[in-house]
Amino acid sequence: MRFQDAARDARAVVYAGIQADPQVARTAALLADATPAQRLLARAVMNGETSEPDGWRVMFPALFGAAVGDAVGATAHAEAILEASLAVADRGEQVRSQVRGALVEEITAQLLARRVGAAAVRRERRILFDGVPAEIHPYDVTVEREGAPEAYDCKWGARGINADVLYQLDDARTHAADDEERLSVALVVFDARRSCDVRLAHQTAPHDETRLVTLETLDELAGPPR
Repeated sequence: MRFQDAARDARAVVYAGIQADPQVARTAALLADATPAQRLLARAVMNGETSEPDGWRVMFPALFGAAVGDAVGATAHAEAILEASLAVADRGEQVRSQVRGALVEEITAQLLARRVGAAAVRRERRILFDGVPAEIHPYDVTVEREGAPEAYDCKWGARGINADVLYQLDDARTHAADDEERLSVALVVFDARRSCDVRLAHQTAPHDETRLVTLETLDELAGPPR
C-alpha cells in the first residue's frame, strides 16, 4: 500500500484555490476549538437561510443570551463564529458549497494534526495497491504514518453520504487487509449524528468498519482512532 498525490486536473486546480482561501483556514480554526452548539450554529448560518445576525442570536440564546452568564470568552468565540459563518453564507450558492466542503476538510486536518503532527496529515491523496485499479477520486484527508495509516472522506451534510463514498472507504480498508496492513477509514460529516444515521439506514454499501464522525464528535479526531 502506498500514497500518491492526486492528478492536477482542472477540478483539482480550481478546488485548490478554494482550499487556499484564507477564510477557510480562519473559519476552520474557530470551529476546531468550538463547542458542539457553536458548530451547530455555524452549520445553520452557512446553509444561508438568513443573513440577519440578530436573528441568529435570538435562535441560539444559550450562546449569546443571559444563560451564558459571565463566560465572556465563550460569547466572543460564538460572535467570531457567527461573523465568519455569515461571510461564508454571503458568497453565493456555488462558491458557498465549495467553501463548506473545503472547510470540513480543513477542520478535519487541523484536529488530526493535534494528534499526529501536521507533517503526517496530507490532503487530496490516492491510495494505491499492487494489482488493484486506482480510485479516480482521491481521499480528502489522510494520515500517513508507518504502521498506522488513516483515510478520511469529508462531507458537509448527511446527504453527501452515498454508496460510492462508502464503497471507496471500505474497499481501501479491505485491500489494505489483503496486504496484511491495517488502514483506519472514517467518514467525517459536519451534520447531526441522527441525520447521518437515517441516511446510512438506507444504504446497502458496507460501512460497519467505517468510523462515523459527526458534528457532535469532531473532537474525537484529535484522539486515537477507534
